[in-house]
Amino acid sequence: MHLTLGHSPDPDDAFMFWALATNQFDAGEYSFEHILQDIQTLNERAQRGELDITAISIHAYAHVHDGYALLPTGSSMGDGYGPMLVAKKGSGFGVDDLKSKKVAVPGTMTTAYLASRLLLGDFEHEVVMFDEIPARVAAGDFEAGLLIHEGQLTYEADGLELVQDLGVWWQQDTGLPLPLGGNAIRKSFGLERNREINSVLKKSIELGLEHRREAVEHAMQYGRGLDVSTADEFIGMYVNEWTLDYGDRGREAISLLLERGADAGVVPRIETVEFVD
Repeated sequence: MHLTLGHSPDPDDAFMFWALATNQFDAGEYSFEHILQDIQTLNERAQRGELDITAISIHAYAHVHDGYALLPTGSSMGDGYGPMLVAKKGSGFGVDDLKSKKVAVPGTMTTAYLASRLLLGDFEHEVVMFDEIPARVAAGDFEAGLLIHEGQLTYEADGLELVQDLGVWWQQDTGLPLPLGGNAIRKSFGLERNREINSVLKKSIELGLEHRREAVEHAMQYGRGLDVSTADEFIGMYVNEWTLDYGDRGREAISLLLERGADAGVVPRIETVEFVD
């Protein structure tokens, strides 16, 4: 069975799918076409039902739950860390200041944007490609920016200062990790087949964690200028025990985030988050 598999061209996703992409194990009857696009594009494609399996923002899942279920593996959880609201170094901005600033955001379907809305309310924003945001804020094009991916580790070198780490805020408020992304799969395949496919993807993640050096080397081609140490740190933030399975706390965090998003009018309300269990 040939399947389209969408994921981001980022070190963490490349690490996660190293074993699968380089044929390190037998995937049985399944073959995968890896489609690498930024998360906002993948969210939009999921809304159109274009991919069999795709990385997806938890925010976006609320818009596609009729056609897709969440796989229990492949999650990105901010366990006391996460996307960051930043400003130019020396600005001295606090969270309340950002409520009246124009913020560069990486996409309105990202979980980072949803978390920002829960913190700031309906703030002024403009969508900018995620890897352009640090330079645009440093140049003064925007007074603040919302950083995802490796920008969370490199913002100080870009001349920026932290206003709020959204993962820290969420954990202080809820006691839970911030559920950023996951893998969604077509519900039409049926539960048993989706369980089989999940086991294949989980095997890829497990092999990456077991053969870390080789998987990191593979991921470096998507490192966007990161050195090996920084790339490895970033991978460790988002490929870990949470990625093997959300667990009860991860599932609780997803349900609570989407519930609060619906209460705030940011996402449609869904009765049950459907996992392939």
